[in-house]
Amino acid sequence: MRFYVAVFALLMMALAPGSPKAQQSLPLDRLRLPPGFQIEVFARVPKARTMVILENWSVVLVGSRGDTIHMVIDRDRDGKVDEVAPLMTGLKSANGIAWKDGWFYVAEQHRISRFRAPDLKTLRQAKAQVLFDQLPDHPWHGWRYARFGPDGMLYVAVGSPCNVCSVSGIEGTIIRLDPAGGKPEIFASGVRNSVGFDFQPTTGDLFFTDNGADQMGDDSPPDELNHAPAKGLWFGFPYFGGGRDRTPDFKGAPLPRKATFPVIEFGAHVASLGVSFYKGNQFPKTFRHDAIVAQHGSWNRSVPDGYRLMRIKFDKARGSAKAKEIFIDGWLNASGQSWGRPVDVKEMSDGSVLVSDDKAGAIYKITYRKP
Repeated sequence: MRFYVAVFALLMMALAPGSPKAQQSLPLDRLRLPPGFQIEVFARVPKARTMVILENWSVVLVGSRGDTIHMVIDRDRDGKVDEVAPLMTGLKSANGIAWKDGWFYVAEQHRISRFRAPDLKTLRQAKAQVLFDQLPDHPWHGWRYARFGPDGMLYVAVGSPCNVCSVSGIEGTIIRLDPAGGKPEIFASGVRNSVGFDFQPTTGDLFFTDNGADQMGDDSPPDELNHAPAKGLWFGFPYFGGGRDRTPDFKGAPLPRKATFPVIEFGAHVASLGVSFYKGNQFPKTFRHDAIVAQHGSWNRSVPDGYRLMRIKFDKARGSAKAKEIFIDGWLNASGQSWGRPVDVKEMSDGSVLVSDDKAGAIYKITYRKP
């Protein structure tokens, strides 16, 4: 009996997150990276999506579209993951997470809460302090994205509850609210479904991805990267499905106001999600203040597209987007089958980059060494 217990224990250790066996179980050799870049499995996390990196605790918190937020722990601070475990369960689409000043913020489908967190033990036992409980409680595009802006406000994306439809209230917006709570204000509207945004380091301006409408054909409409330098801009949905492509439902309708169009158009249905500006020094100098965008990959397309990381080149002085190019791909093979779907992108203090993947149930770590 002891023999079988020992064998089982060894098997579990071999398959533990961060172990060589766990890393070998994903075909990383299929990924195409620029010279000098390397990628490895940092951790295996079920349905990994949004991330918050707490390096002073050696912990990464990981949201999901399910009911659970996980914690990824490196106890001995050796850069290798020692434990992956649930932090919170019983949540309603636990995708939107953020951190500020000892508080952990969670944007669920129906509400925004925060949890007092001076340390990990306290956080695990903390009770929710509800800041706002009137988010549209609809499962269609009900997975939120949350991030703090340079103004100290919490920004939360609120998707439209449909493919194409009229929206009301705070549907189809990016809202912001005081970190202590209160009524949110609409910062940007006419947004179909943003699941990623960041603030340009030079200007502090908001840039966000938006997913184009489905059922408009293989090559229409484009996914978007949008620039919102100020409050009050309208980005065209539902009159535009993406880019300048009008939706059939609203094609003949006059526009209610002037639309702001994307600064970068991506391919149709590539599902552009997480976006993060690179601020570190590990990657080549030319990457600094460029953005990395995770493309989750298409479902509404006869030939699949996406399943990659894109690099958005920026004018460093003006903080404006100039061009796009593929950074890393290979999660989709030549026959149209995918083994992974990138979701979120976050940078560590040493300049390495973490990327989550909810299909592979993984977090990758991207590093650079001059070739």
